[in-house]
Order: sequence, then structure tokens, then C-alpha cells
Amino acid sequence: MAKISKKRKEALAKHDLTEVRSLLEAAKVVKDITYTKFDASVDIDVRLGVDPRKADQMVRGVATLPHGTGKTVRVLALVTPDKEAEALAAGADFVGLDDYISKIEKGWTDIDVIITMPAVMAKVGRLGRVLGPRGLMPNPKSGTVTTDVAKAVQEVKAGKIDFKVDKTGIIHCSVGKVSFDEKMLAENALEVIQTLGRLKPSSSKGTYIRSITLSSTMSPAVPVDSQVNSAN
Repeated sequence: MAKISKKRKEALAKHDLTEVRSLLEAAKVVKDITYTKFDASVDIDVRLGVDPRKADQMVRGVATLPHGTGKTVRVLALVTPDKEAEALAAGADFVGLDDYISKIEKGWTDIDVIITMPAVMAKVGRLGRVLGPRGLMPNPKSGTVTTDVAKAVQEVKAGKIDFKVDKTGIIHCSVGKVSFDEKMLAENALEVIQTLGRLKPSSSKGTYIRSITLSSTMSPAVPVDSQVNSAN
């Protein structure tokens, strides 16, 4: 049997972690049971009633968190020379094309998001073997392949995230940091939940959102009411 740490025992003693709570209450509990010395990420996990093996039930989308993620997002813009100044002005950390494609082919992936243009996807496409497994491959559905590169860069820097249901039917993404107040965390989480609601596949039958939990990097999960319709 795995040994329970002293901090986890304290967390389990302070709250009933089987109780289903509102988003705001769950955010308060997560903050209260997180003991990391660093500013831990707060994540939401949503179990969906879909079969990801079926193409028409693959849930993927983007959400712009009203309070951002709290993370410093390193953005690479793979663009033609005429778009470089525009991408830099919008806040991209790295801008270029052929030189960065060569670096990535050699294994460089010290970035969080890649934004590119339809016109250069023929070149970028050959990076799939490197970027695909790391979730870095640009995709029109996530808004990272676009003719408006500057807007895409600004949105990512401001807190735009993309998500995709995994093979077990779960959406997992960050909704902020423990240093956020509980209302900010709840409002960010609600944005993800509402976005998922709009993305419900027409072929999905039965209960769509089956369960929701909030947790921090090293905290237990806190159950959230799956019928949630507000951040309170």
C-alpha cells in the first residue's frame, strides 16, 4: 500500500473529498489543500459521455480563459518574412521559418505553442513526427493555423487554450494557478465547461458531462457538480 504523506493526511482531514461542490467551493478547497512551495497549476478534468474512437464524437476546441492561465507561454511563429514584424509586435517569442524548421527537425521543442500560416503548412507538415507526440503541431481547429497570425499570438498570450478529449473520454486542461483567488479559478473553469457544452457532438447520447473535478499539481481531486451553470 502506498504511504500517505503528512501533508496529504492533513488535506484529507480538513475536507470531505467525496462531497460534490460548486465551482467556487471546489476552488476554495483546492487552494486550501495545496501545500507546494511553488505556485502550482490548477487543473480541470471533465469526463465526457463520448466515444473518442468515433470521428464524429471527437471533442476538440479552444477556450479563452477570462483571467489567463498564469503561465508564461512561449510562442513560436512560423511565418513568411513579410509577417515577421507583425508576429514580433504581437508578442511572439520566436519568429522565423526555415531556420526554426531545421532546429525542430534536430529535436528543438523549447516552446509551448506554434502558430503558422496556411501558406507554409507544406513545410511545417513535415515536422509532424516531432511535434505531434508533444501536442505542438499547429491545427486550424485550434486556431494555430491562420492568416491572422498577430491576432492568434495575442490570444494565446492572453490565455487562449486548446483541448482535446483523450482516448478515455476525458478533457484535461489548466485553469490557472493556486495564487489566483477562488473566483478567478471558478470563472476560468466555467469558461471551459461552457465551451465543452457548445461542442457536444450531435451523435453523443445519454449524459454528456459525466463528472468534473478540480485539482492542483499535487493535491487530491475535488468533485464538482456536473450540472454547474455558474461560477458561484
